[in-house]
Amino acid sequence: MADIPPIRPVGLSGLLVQFATSMSEPANRAAIAFRAAVEAQHWPEVRETSTSLVSTFISVDLVTTPPEAMTERLNHLLATQDWLNAPLPTGRTLWEIPTLYGTDHAPQLNEAAEAAGVSPETAIAELSSARVRVLTIGFAPGQPYTGELPPHWDIPRQQNLTKSVPSGALVVAIRQLIIFTNASPTGWRHVGQTAFRNFRPQSATPIALSPGDELCFPSITEAEYTRILTSDKGGNGGAERRVLT
Repeated sequence: MADIPPIRPVGLSGLLVQFATSMSEPANRAAIAFRAAVEAQHWPEVRETSTSLVSTFISVDLVTTPPEAMTERLNHLLATQDWLNAPLPTGRTLWEIPTLYGTDHAPQLNEAAEAAGVSPETAIAELSSARVRVLTIGFAPGQPYTGELPPHWDIPRQQNLTKSVPSGALVVAIRQLIIFTNASPTGWRHVGQTAFRNFRPQSATPIALSPGDELCFPSITEAEYTRILTSDKGGNGGAERRVLT
């Protein structure tokens, strides 16, 4: 059994359960699994839950609910299993998001490949066949951080910012991939371009992806990308999905 992780108050808005001090697959797994376990308790005091890369946040009004009482409940739940080896929740979604690599649409593929020590062709083969997890969502509305890629993709961010990458850009650094939800400056390298829009404010589900979902980014041609871009009006970007059991 792993050590019980620390529980810390976040002002008066809730409690944070921290499974590690830096990103790792087991700590991210623990955060996602523990969040699902808290949700399954249906505690009336819990307003909502969320996860970061390695932590679970439980939103509770600590003015009306004594933090000691909620901490005791959380510690009891934490003691039920080794969360670093816990199975991920069922009901997650596997997404296959068509991606155009390189070309003028994603001009930093070669630079990223060189930083990873592989050829551009190998980079496309590796990135398009990788299956990664949504680790957390943040920075901008609906922006997913996904990973982890193999160790040689632990490439640093750029020294300087790219002034702007478009919505749907697939960028890479520190063994992670991000699909940008809005046009934005970034220090991450732009290696692919999708027509996928994770943030859809007019939809009944404004953020399509959830932490724990898994993603693949199969390679498509520029002609296929153009066809998807012009025909897809809902932001799905030609993505296919299925529920993981």
